[in-house]
Amino acid sequence: MTRRGLLGGAAGAAGGAALAAGAGLAMARDDTTTPDEGDLRYSADGPHQAGILTPVQRHACYLAGDVTTDREGLRRLLDTLTARIRALTAGGPVGDDGLVRTAADNGILGDDLPTAGLTITVSVGASLFDRRFGLAPRRPARLVPMPAFADDALDPAWCGGDLLVQVCADEPDVVVHAVRDLLRATRGDLQVRWRRDGFTSPPRPSGTPRNLLGFKDGTANPDVSDDALMDRLVWTHGGGGEPDWVEGGSYHVVRLIRMFVEFWDRVSVREQNAIFGRDKSSGAPLTGTDEFDPPDYTGQSGGGAIRLDAHIRRASRSGTAPDQRILRRGFNYDAGLDAAGNLDMGLIFTCFNADLERQFTAIQRRLEGEALSDYVSPFGGGFYFALPGLGSGEGGWARAVLGT
Repeated sequence: MTRRGLLGGAAGAAGGAALAAGAGLAMARDDTTTPDEGDLRYSADGPHQAGILTPVQRHACYLAGDVTTDREGLRRLLDTLTARIRALTAGGPVGDDGLVRTAADNGILGDDLPTAGLTITVSVGASLFDRRFGLAPRRPARLVPMPAFADDALDPAWCGGDLLVQVCADEPDVVVHAVRDLLRATRGDLQVRWRRDGFTSPPRPSGTPRNLLGFKDGTANPDVSDDALMDRLVWTHGGGGEPDWVEGGSYHVVRLIRMFVEFWDRVSVREQNAIFGRDKSSGAPLTGTDEFDPPDYTGQSGGGAIRLDAHIRRASRSGTAPDQRILRRGFNYDAGLDAAGNLDMGLIFTCFNADLERQFTAIQRRLEGEALSDYVSPFGGGFYFALPGLGSGEGGWARAVLGT
């Protein structure tokens, strides 16, 4: 029996996905941001949605749901999301509802809504473009259901969804407030399929934050301040097989990754370093001394200091595929215990890319069978398309998706 078989039996059926080089932090400001003193705010308008290039906040909630209405109901749903997202991300006074009306706000943030860096990013799944709404001709060309890769153990209850809503903020109650507001406003049109809450940790002691395996996660993220690079790696464009309306969007990958932390914690640090190809303490590649030193994969018979099945070597294709890079934006999660009493924790791996097949899928296939796969296993998530920004055209998301 393989180590993975033993670990999977002990830790239950829920799993996590191959890390695909980590969660990552976008360290520069999105061009749609408008920070205010004392309460950071990100505009919901602009050519791209916030929550993609935006610096990673401390807390997140991922909601995937199925649309339960007709085409006109879908229009109403998208219009409702547009209005509520603009209001929530703007913050400010909630207004006086009087004593006899149903309250317009749930009240958990008081009468003056803080935003705490709130972003709400809306993406659509391939299932939205089936026969129900007559949208098949408008499907983004590269949007497909997420396949099961070789090391996956996908649970259908944790996969897919017509819509994905990614809610992020620096305060947990701001996230909860927004989630409750959105679900109340869309009740009757959207049924939640799955939900997972996440968090990021501050850098310890410095540099990139760590995942729950103890390694710095996202060191090799591309520079989000480089507009030309983001245009090539992140944003989609109309033409070349893509419908015109996708301009300014991005393919959005979410992978729910279970980490078998109780078994990982029994592995020597030397072996853990070899599995990742990095030093656990500093984050440096095993051929360097600093976290951001480029790994050296050359002239190393049999793998050398960075072995052939190390995570960073497999993920980067030894550094020879720069156009396959992805923008990672993930969160740790802690869901308590599973049915067998084992710790249920891991990573909400998130990335954005311009071409699923060229970028994420190519990386994921290279990671199949890596040494790390004994300690992590996929159990959910999906492929989605992050809609263009609300300021990218007249009519908002309803006009973009429906075409009229």
